[in-house]
Amino acid sequence: MKFNVVEKFVSIEGEGIRSGYPAVFVRFAGCNLSCSWCDTKYANENPQYEQIGIDALLDFILSTGIKRVTLTGGEPLIQPHIYILIDRLIYEGFEVNIETNGSVSIKHVPRDAIITMDYKCPSSGMEDRMIVDNISLLGQKDVLKFVVGTYEDLKTAERIIKTFKPRCNIFFSPVFGMIKPAEIVKFLIENKLFDTRVQIQLHKIIWSENTRGV
Repeated sequence: MKFNVVEKFVSIEGEGIRSGYPAVFVRFAGCNLSCSWCDTKYANENPQYEQIGIDALLDFILSTGIKRVTLTGGEPLIQPHIYILIDRLIYEGFEVNIETNGSVSIKHVPRDAIITMDYKCPSSGMEDRMIVDNISLLGQKDVLKFVVGTYEDLKTAERIIKTFKPRCNIFFSPVFGMIKPAEIVKFLIENKLFDTRVQIQLHKIIWSENTRGV
């Protein structure tokens, strides 16, 4: 049982409910979507990866001394045997965060894990691939993230929030270089989306937008 791993590293969480905390990241190769503004194409388009077994992955994670682990990609939930890895990490006492793109069912994800799920807005070109039934499965510790680049994206996010009334944490994140964060803030206030949060990707502020392994 081996996993196709593009990179594994220690950094800080750049976004979400654990933003700013040190964490161990495992980035898997391959994705079932192709978003127009994807910032990890190196994990999706002819990715360079190494095959790593579950015990070797666990040894690396244990060696860091950090208890927060983020599984990302690509799309981690399309990886063979991913649920075995998630269960093993939870059994070993790690707090596991899974970054998923919203087009794969989350109904089998162990509820001890944190789910950080995207809803792909129109500018991504992938909105028609979203599984809206996933939204009702998100709990209080989970995240629904809208990556927005246009006013149409903002209106789409508003419609989804008001239609499905998510019970989780809701974040708006600007597409880097496409929309000003101030525009998002103005929209949220004007449309009374008072239980949502704006986030800026910390890792793109601390390092450059194209730096890998951070």
